Amino acid sequence: MNSFFDHIIEKQGCVILDGALATELEKRGANLNHALWSAKLLIENPTLIKQVHLDYLHAGADIITTSTYQASFDGFAKEGYSKKETEDLMQLSLSIAKEAIDEFLQANPSANRVVPLVAASIGPYGAALADGSEYRGNYNVSLEKLIEFHKHRLDLLARSNVDILAFETIPCLEEALAIKELLKNYPQCQAWVSFSCKDEAHLCSGALFSEAIELLNESPNIIGLGVNCTAPHYIESLIKMAVPITDKYIVVYPNKGEAYNSDTKTWEPTDSCQLSFVDNAQIWKAAGAKVIGGCCRTSPADIQQLKNTWK
Repeated sequence: MNSFFDHIIEKQGCVILDGALATELEKRGANLNHALWSAKLLIENPTLIKQVHLDYLHAGADIITTSTYQASFDGFAKEGYSKKETEDLMQLSLSIAKEAIDEFLQANPSANRVVPLVAASIGPYGAALADGSEYRGNYNVSLEKLIEFHKHRLDLLARSNVDILAFETIPCLEEALAIKELLKNYPQCQAWVSFSCKDEAHLCSGALFSEAIELLNESPNIIGLGVNCTAPHYIESLIKMAVPITDKYIVVYPNKGEAYNSDTKTWEPTDSCQLSFVDNAQIWKAAGAKVIGGCCRTSPADIQQLKNTWK
């Protein structure tokens, strides 16, 4: 399968993703201390979501990611929203992203760059629980339950002609298997799957990252495999673990390097990441990553630095 990444990588050597959405929204005054997290703004302030998308596009992102990470049928139902209302809000997230790209292209008609793509963010089962389970992976639910959870959202997103599906922050092999099984029913869809890892070799659940890569490597419509929402100093090792065992594009978009304090709900500096985001990204690219962006606490300024470095 020819992938959406092929042309971009042929033209410029690397795909530049966007950076964080939720923490960027918070920097701009949004209160996301809620079970729906960034999806809450689909109801309260969709204009702010579009502005963040636009800022990433102007910074040089080749792909912007929708605000559907924590938007699930289960999650919205817990907040009192009907199935139809949930479908409408998810469709709104896609419309916002596409409108942002249209506005960007209208403002930059002669830009010498590839046309940006929309990735539909699909967060893990743990995100809908809103209890941090995506950083543990100890769901204690059946494979059938995980398939059922993802199927409703995937049905909707697959019908919407989004460019690519982004399964993000997957913490365990069981959820990876659920995604693999589900994607067999959507051969027309291209996807990447990125895992959350607790160190330089293991998923948050404790399983080996290499096992996760091997599990998904034969899935024909998965075009990228990698890691996100993980400390940047673990990324080089994880890339080097993946490169010999997969022919998929390696996708990485780590956190900025700070540590999240769940008690104070704030990000705190650490001593473990001494390099700048762009310096780290150069290392990741040299190690074999072909799709690079940022997760929590990264910003349009970081993406701009990547674009300037890799012009």
